[in-house]
Amino acid sequence: MRRLFIVLLMFVALAVAPPAGAQPLWLRLAPTPVLPEPETSGIAPVNGIRLWYAEFGHGAPVILVHGGLANSEYWGLQVPVLAAHYHVIVVDSRGHGRSTRTDAPISYDLMSSDVLALMDYLHIRKAALIGWSDGAIIGLDIAIHHPDRLTRLFAFAANSDPSGVKDVSNSAVFSAYIQRAAKEYTQLSPTPAQFKAFLADIEHMWATEPHFTDDQLSHIKLPTWIVDADHDEAIRRENTDHMAALIPGSGELILPAVSHFAFLQDPAMFNESLLHFLSAEDDAHSARTVK
Repeated sequence: MRRLFIVLLMFVALAVAPPAGAQPLWLRLAPTPVLPEPETSGIAPVNGIRLWYAEFGHGAPVILVHGGLANSEYWGLQVPVLAAHYHVIVVDSRGHGRSTRTDAPISYDLMSSDVLALMDYLHIRKAALIGWSDGAIIGLDIAIHHPDRLTRLFAFAANSDPSGVKDVSNSAVFSAYIQRAAKEYTQLSPTPAQFKAFLADIEHMWATEPHFTDDQLSHIKLPTWIVDADHDEAIRRENTDHMAALIPGSGELILPAVSHFAFLQDPAMFNESLLHFLSAEDDAHSARTVK
């Protein structure tokens, strides 16, 4: 097994220390951005729910899957950069944002099946997947059970087991995030009065899932980066290291001076990481074409 450990020293060199007395980036929850105007958007009837999605740009397909309690607007700082080169698809996960849910408990397997069903609905056979938190876990679930549907996986702030999650109850940033999520749920959800039940469902999932085994992780063959932040308030670093060590040929990237919300706190660094990751696929495709 070959493990590729990626260190982007230029990010450290470019990181500018905040002015004296200023709050560090990892302690800031920047405002939720707004998605640009999509080329197309709609509702996909999949697995008994109505799944909201939007599409941007042209090229190889790249699917962005947000974290728990969030919605696709959180990718607002990434979509314009990626859509200049790729066909970008964002999706509000089951029960999140503008998508509906059923009475069945939300699970990672169920949300993974929704992503696959959306790909079928859009006639996308294979795509790169960029996931944040729960979205990254969904990506790992697909990589394990349906590897033929993904070309690459960028898994930011994932955990392979509930033991890999920290207690976030004392995190001011995470508490502010949950409060914000409640307001956004009321604004976007088809069931705006049901946030408490929705939150309880998601918190139960966080406490009991996922349970990816070492054997499952060691059999992931597609190009994968396991990514986290050096100040992640939700994910234990040892779990990140553990996954990266098990997945053959994977890259491990630790983003400096940011947290679980790195894509909001330092979007320039996060976006450069995404472009670098995806460009490897472009290079591989070019090599195959030349041959």
